[in-house]
Amino acid sequence: MSSTSENAGESAQHPLLYQINTRVLLGELGRALGRAATLDDLPDTLLDQAAARGFQWLWPLGVWRTGAAAVAISRGDPRVRAAVREALPDPTEADITGSPFAICAYEARSEWGGAAALGRLRARTRARGLRLLLDFVPNHVAPDHPWVNDHPQYFIAGTPEDVEREPLHYTNTGPAGGGRVFALGRDPYFPGWPDTLQLNYGHAGLRRAMTAELERVAASCDGVRCDMAMLLLPDVFERTWGRRQVPADGSEPARGSFWAQAIASVRRTRPRFVFVAEAYWDLEWRLQNEGFDFTYDKRLYDRLRTGHGAAVRAHLLADADYQRRSVRFLENHDEPRAAAVFPLARHRAAAVVAYLVPGMRLFHEGQLEGRISHVSMHVARRREEAPVPEIAGFYERLLAVLRHHEPHAGEFVLHECRPAWDGNPSFRELVVFSWTQAGAKLLVAVNLAEHASQCLVALGWAELAGDVVVLADTLSEARYERHGSELLERGLYLDMPAWGYHIFECRAKA
Repeated sequence: MSSTSENAGESAQHPLLYQINTRVLLGELGRALGRAATLDDLPDTLLDQAAARGFQWLWPLGVWRTGAAAVAISRGDPRVRAAVREALPDPTEADITGSPFAICAYEARSEWGGAAALGRLRARTRARGLRLLLDFVPNHVAPDHPWVNDHPQYFIAGTPEDVEREPLHYTNTGPAGGGRVFALGRDPYFPGWPDTLQLNYGHAGLRRAMTAELERVAASCDGVRCDMAMLLLPDVFERTWGRRQVPADGSEPARGSFWAQAIASVRRTRPRFVFVAEAYWDLEWRLQNEGFDFTYDKRLYDRLRTGHGAAVRAHLLADADYQRRSVRFLENHDEPRAAAVFPLARHRAAAVVAYLVPGMRLFHEGQLEGRISHVSMHVARRREEAPVPEIAGFYERLLAVLRHHEPHAGEFVLHECRPAWDGNPSFRELVVFSWTQAGAKLLVAVNLAEHASQCLVALGWAELAGDVVVLADTLSEARYERHGSELLERGLYLDMPAWGYHIFECRAKA
């Protein structure tokens, strides 16, 4: 039998990360308690369950202070109002609380107990072998951030003509901001986020200030998830802002890479601090080389949604170090709920691949129960949903497999699949890989097609040549015996139904 692993804390390879929507969860707790809930009210049972399920990281999304300006902008935004009407059967104005990514200060919200309660949450997670991941939003700040008046040179400036010509990219801060015009926070492909102002990474003073903010955040947690991290890469920032990034006040221009410099600064005093990058546009490898421990793997998610095994397999042929440092997911706060976009059989097949290949494994609170309603980041309440037994039961079994040693400390091998017979192309839809650790083996096979598929798998396990090999499926009662010499010479024959999967414990028969 495969051995199981206790929660390995900070030493775990290929760790599991559990993301919670803090505002939504505290709102539900507060209504149950009959008073405003704080971080101290996040129940020990939630933390105990996360640790017992094998998670190494907890990410409470949105603990930092946001201001009144972002809330007012969200409440006046027709898109946000439409989102709250879609999300809730009984929406109210109070449900729109603004985006947690429009940050006024990296201070834990006072209404949630402030820094003291955040410190106690960190102590409670540590006591259970969990590490705490918090948000860092480097690209922009809220419109009522103190720097608007204290350090206006830190922003991308504009003119009244810019507002008139490009109202989706620039805004007038009004009397509270001295009537200055600043660019809205944005990426180069979409209109600006109207509840944010764009920071100028061409300004050396801004970079020093943001590095200080990052070091302050690092004192409160064990790692950060950096929002839209690729926007700060020098060539991306240049492409987005051009000459506007040159400091208008004549001060020192910034040089080099912000991320390489800031990550090195934090690690001088916190060498084990972990950096996770939200990343897109095939810039993940560059960010890993800048110092990030993990980067989002949106490409695997997209390929699993399209359901083509050959594309998924090609993606998994990438460099082993890149794979190990990728964040795998089927949903998060930005993506729709997995249960809403993946039919049940396809959902299970995709999850087996996403969470058993190398990398950090991200699970979103509600995913394990099969929630289907997506909650806008501007909304602090969600509709009630009953758990879906077929999904909840599946994830409990999958998490049990992920508590085995092999998917954390083992060697990962992506196996070659060959046609089961001439003229049968269905082998291309099968993804087969294994984990081996101290002689114990897990063999994972998934059919990412809506039809049955067959293949022969080259295992290459020479040490089993003279044995009878037992393949026992960890997710069902299925059990097979094959001669090791046959597996070496011919390969393992698989005939799998549409969206079928196996996770075999493989061992020599006693």
